[in-house]
Amino acid sequence: MPSNDFHAGFACFVGRPNAGKSTLTNAIMGQKIAITSKRPQTTRHVVRAILHRPDSQLILVDTPGLHRPRTLLGERLNDLVRQTWSEVDVIGLCLPANEKPGPGDKFIAGEIANLNAKVVAVVTKIDLVSKDALVRHLTNVAALADFADIVPVSAKTGENLDELVSVLSEKLPKSPQLYPDGMITEEPERVMMAELIREAALEGVRDELPHSLAVVIEDIEDEDSDGGPRKKVWAEIYVERDSQKGIIIGKGGERLKRVGTKARKGIAQLIDSRVYLDLHVRVAKDWQKDPKMLERLGF
Repeated sequence: MPSNDFHAGFACFVGRPNAGKSTLTNAIMGQKIAITSKRPQTTRHVVRAILHRPDSQLILVDTPGLHRPRTLLGERLNDLVRQTWSEVDVIGLCLPANEKPGPGDKFIAGEIANLNAKVVAVVTKIDLVSKDALVRHLTNVAALADFADIVPVSAKTGENLDELVSVLSEKLPKSPQLYPDGMITEEPERVMMAELIREAALEGVRDELPHSLAVVIEDIEDEDSDGGPRKKVWAEIYVERDSQKGIIIGKGGERLKRVGTKARKGIAQLIDSRVYLDLHVRVAKDWQKDPKMLERLGF
């Protein structure tokens, strides 16, 4: 049973797109919870990952990157970020070590300064810079705001991850545990399946395409096949233009086949079952600006 000194609560990672928030969440959890990509603005959902420790239960909330929106989708994602950080106990502002803090970082630091949550500066990607450059960067970060703590980390090498977890956990309120033992995420299975397909589809695509990609799981069925029980998953990949549909499918359907193979492996690992994945690509013109289509796609 947790003692009277047990702490439990929510900590969210915020920052500009591509600040390393999702990669950091996965590294702390030791497994894939949030999808990642080199493309900015990959995260579109609030992802909750539950880390169980002897003295605390830390619920990590990964959020989309706050950005200057150009579409209704962008506005809704920003609203989601602001709603999330108003409800958590601790905020980790992610600032990449290889990029000087800029206007976007100052803007976010200003927005979160007046919230009730304690704010920790998390300097990510420290494996990409020298020790001297890191020292200079930490000085710049300290000048950005009055942070409760500043923790430099590398999700890639694991450096200082334990220290970050300890810093976040000690700032949580005293509380009994909020989730049962063994539960590592409250993400619905369908959402995670769709995200794995989107992650596979994002690999190697051109700049304008990532924002136009969305995935919906249409149906899931249990079936018996020659190799034993398996899940049959029907999914649709949405893009905004016919030319984008051609890019996703590829010559002779080769690219879609590769996307399906990679996504199927990820889904099989997620649900610990054999999987048959049926993928189709649909065009929904300018869906990022269409309120009805956004609702259908879960935004």
